[in-house]
Amino acid sequence: MKRGRKTRRKKGEATQILEYVGAALLLLFAQALPLRVIRIVSSLLGKLLFLLVAKRRTIATENLRNAFGAEKGERELREIAEKSFMSFFLTFLEIAKFRRLFSGDRVIENMKKVSSQDLEVLFQKAKGLHDESNGCIFVTPHIGNWELLPQVSAVVGIPLVVVVRPLDNRYLERLVYKNRSDSGQVIIPKKNALFVLQKTLQQGKSIGLLPDQSTMQGISVDFFGRKATTTPVPAMLSILYRRPIVVVACCRSFPTYRFEGVVSDPIYPGEYRSEKEEIFRLTGEMNRKMEAIIRSYPDQYLWMHNRWKTYKNKKGMLA
Repeated sequence: MKRGRKTRRKKGEATQILEYVGAALLLLFAQALPLRVIRIVSSLLGKLLFLLVAKRRTIATENLRNAFGAEKGERELREIAEKSFMSFFLTFLEIAKFRRLFSGDRVIENMKKVSSQDLEVLFQKAKGLHDESNGCIFVTPHIGNWELLPQVSAVVGIPLVVVVRPLDNRYLERLVYKNRSDSGQVIIPKKNALFVLQKTLQQGKSIGLLPDQSTMQGISVDFFGRKATTTPVPAMLSILYRRPIVVVACCRSFPTYRFEGVVSDPIYPGEYRSEKEEIFRLTGEMNRKMEAIIRSYPDQYLWMHNRWKTYKNKKGMLA
C-alpha cells in the first residue's frame, strides 16, 4: 500500500446483513405504499440521517458553503442540506414504486402521468443525438432520480452501458444491481471499465457515467468556482472516438413531484493543438453544464459526498 492512501475498513458480516434486511424491507414496503406516504417516509428518514450522522451532515453543509456561501445564508444552506438527505431516500424508494411504470405495453403513457414536460420532444432530442453520433457519452450528476435514467433510455431505444461504483456491502450490491439491470441495460463496475466502454462506443452504442464525484485519478477542474478533482474519462473517450458528451438529468418539480428531464446541447470535441488542453476544456464544459442543473435543483443534489476532497501525495493526472 502506498503511503498517504487510506485503507477503507471492511464492513462486518452482521452489519452487511442488517443493512440488507433493512433496505429489502423498505423497498418491499415502498412497492405497497402510496407515493404520498413514500414521500413522508423519505422525509422522516432524511431528517434522521441528517440529525444522527454528523460526518455526512458536516460534509453536506461544508459543500454547500463552497458552492453557495456568498449567495445564501446559513439557515437556507442547512435547509437545502436537509432536503437533499430526503431526496437521497426518495430516489431509491421511487425506483421500487415505479417498477410497474416501466413494464407492460403502455410505458410511454404511464411516464407522461408523472412528467410535467412534453416527453416526445425530450426523447427525440436524446435519441437523435445518439443516432446522429453513432453513440454518445451521456453523463449525469447525482441529482433528482438518476436511477431512472437507464430505464428511460431503454424505453427511448438507446442501448446503454452504465458504469456504477460498487457498494461496500455485497448483499446490498446484489439488491441494487437487480433493480438497475431490470431496465435491460448493461451495468458494469467502475473498476477496469475503460476497455468495455471503448468496445461499447466502437459498436455504436452509448455509455452512461456519473462523473461528479471526487477521484484520486482525476484532474483539477472548476466546479462552482473551486477546483475539484474530476474524472477525465468522458473527455478522453470523446476525443478518441469523436463522440459528444451530453449532460442529462431527471429532477422533480415541486409541489407536484412530477419529473422534469434535462438533455443538454452536445459538447463536441474540437480541433486542437494540445490533447491535454482539449481534455481540460471538455471536462470544464461538462462541469459547467452539470453545475447549471444543480443550481436549478440544489435540494435534490447529493451534497453528502465530499466533492472537494483532497488527496495527500496525489500525482496530478495529465501533469
